[in-house]
Parts: sequence; C-alpha cells; structure tokens
Amino acid sequence: MKNLKAVLFDLDGTLIDSEYFHYECWNEILGAYGVQLNYPDWLKNYAGIPLPVNAKNLLSKYEINAVLEDVVKRREALTLERLKTKDVGLMPYALEMIEFLHARKLLLAIVTSSPREDVTAIFDRNGLGKYFTLIITRTDVQQNKPDPEGYQKCFTSLGLAKEECLVYEDTLNGIRAAKAAGIRCVAVQSNLEVHPSLSIADELFADLGAAKTALEGAGV
Repeated sequence: MKNLKAVLFDLDGTLIDSEYFHYECWNEILGAYGVQLNYPDWLKNYAGIPLPVNAKNLLSKYEINAVLEDVVKRREALTLERLKTKDVGLMPYALEMIEFLHARKLLLAIVTSSPREDVTAIFDRNGLGKYFTLIITRTDVQQNKPDPEGYQKCFTSLGLAKEECLVYEDTLNGIRAAKAAGIRCVAVQSNLEVHPSLSIADELFADLGAAKTALEGAGV
C-alpha cells in the first residue's frame, strides 16, 4: 500500500444506501404491468447490474409486452425525479472512510454504472461531491461493469498506474470490472450470505468501518 495514490469507489451499495431506493423505483414501473419484485429477489438478481440490462431481463422474465427503450427512459426519468426530492442515505462509515482518505491527500474517484444526472442529483443533496477529483459514470463509457472500461478510463484520466489505485466495490460485477482492469479490489458487503460469491476480491469486509481499520493497520 506504500504506492497508493488514489482510491476508486463504486457508488450504489458501496457509498450510498440506494438499493432499496432502486428497488422501489422498479416496482413503481413494474406495477403498471401487474408485476412486483420482492426485496430479497432484487438483492440477489438485480443489485449492481446496469439499468438497461435489468430492464431487458425483467421484460423477458415476466413476459412484459413493452418496448425496451421506452421502459429504460421511463425508469431513468423516474429515478432522476425521485433523487431530486428524496435523500439517499450513506452506507455505514462511508463519510468516515472518505474523510480519512481525504485527510491523507489521496485522490478519490467514483466509477459507477449510474448515469451522470443521477450522481449529480445525489451529490447536490448530500454534498459529497467536493471530495472527489473524478467521477466516471455510465454516461462516460461504452461498456458497463463487469467490463473494465470505466476503471481503465479512471486511472488513465488521473494520470496514474493501476498499481497506484485501490477499488472498493460491493457486487460481483463491480469486482470483476476492477480485477479485469488489473486493480486491487476490496469488497464491502453487509450481506454475509453473498460473501462466498465475492471471493475473487482481494479482501472482503462487512462494512467500511472494518475496511478503514484494515487501511490504518497497513499504514495508510
């Protein structure tokens, strides 16, 4: 960790507690077709997957007769509308972790599968944007996670080598993206039942508090 210069964070489920928010938005859309998801199903099968992919899978699974592009646009519009009026809470110890790293003059960046409009709306309400040097969103790449494009673009834009970066992720798709980009990746996931599926991460913690303690122990 002596060469560490930047820490790259996923957003949804890693820094912000947004999975239930996204689950509610999807049920609002799906309700028009007589379909409702349950939350364990959402967490197991849809969390951490880009919106267009989820839309395609949901239309297929529930045999919904709708145009994919229209559903994606309605879902994006609903998300942005809700984000402008509703606070999305931080994950436990997220602010402490961010302030810890910021105080040590490390560059901080976001690499997320959410569109830029959503990230802007979230940071406008919670004020965290001031900590981040760079934000790479779904809007900025051709391929979403688990493709490594976002992470590759991030460390390249920062002018750093991949060995000088560290990633925090909470889903398998995100971990795969970071690892494919050649970056050391730490998984942070409170749902202990999915820990075995995240074993490809370099380290695995139940929350950012434990991850921060590990960094302190490593001399960061």
